[in-house]
Amino acid sequence: MFSQLTGAVARAILMVILVATPSMLVPGTSADTAQIIALVAIFAAALTLFEYASTYPGLVEFRDAPPFNRIRFLSLFATIFLLSIIARGTTQPTTATMFVEAVGTLIGQALDFPYSPVRLLVLMLPENADYQDIVTLRTAAGISYLISLISLAFFVLSLRVMGWPSRFGAFNVWVNLPTFDPTAGGDVVDRLERDARINIALGFLLPFLTPAVIKAAASLFGSVSMSNSQTMIWTVAAWAFLPASLFMRGIAMGRIATMISDERRRNTAAAKQDGLLPA
Repeated sequence: MFSQLTGAVARAILMVILVATPSMLVPGTSADTAQIIALVAIFAAALTLFEYASTYPGLVEFRDAPPFNRIRFLSLFATIFLLSIIARGTTQPTTATMFVEAVGTLIGQALDFPYSPVRLLVLMLPENADYQDIVTLRTAAGISYLISLISLAFFVLSLRVMGWPSRFGAFNVWVNLPTFDPTAGGDVVDRLERDARINIALGFLLPFLTPAVIKAAASLFGSVSMSNSQTMIWTVAAWAFLPASLFMRGIAMGRIATMISDERRRNTAAAKQDGLLPA
């Protein structure tokens, strides 16, 4: 119980650091923005603490199936941290900020080809956007998209090499998929495979659909502005992180469906050998 509470407190502290990173690194954060960030950080920490300190599941999926959530957290934190470094370099350039910006610029230019997610995100800006805003957004989009691809590749590698999640003990569907009701009707394997396909499809389409939706909504709510560093950081981070997270969720649910199907076949074969089922 003590180790579980200690782990929950450590995770809550990490969530506070994650939310507060842009305001700590980017200069010029107003008092109102700092108060909002503090409120969001407290809410995120409380949610994480209650979730991981409780015996029963809540909202967080794959709570007891590492390293799923650890990969997602590290991916989001790396994205937020590097984007904050890039935003800081626009007003207070240092060797570190210039290095990160140079790497991000190379990645952004490499990924900025026709119909690519990075190109579509840059086209989200209005036609009269400042050239520096375009360059900064391309740099941020390139480095964010690369981090999301690396995190996705690392998760797939953990599936193949570490045998996730079977190597980490028995997999409890109720604890790790609290929002999935196995008794809702229909075969569990079919529903898991269907949800896996939906999540993978959404993960593939979101980087392309999100800029188009924002561009279409500009006629109603006004043009998008990236002059605010906080807005740029969280918008680009969400644009890159959410599709990768959906991809990972879809792959994980497909893996669980395969495990359940394999377990059924083994049980059926064992029952036939024992003479409990007709051969």
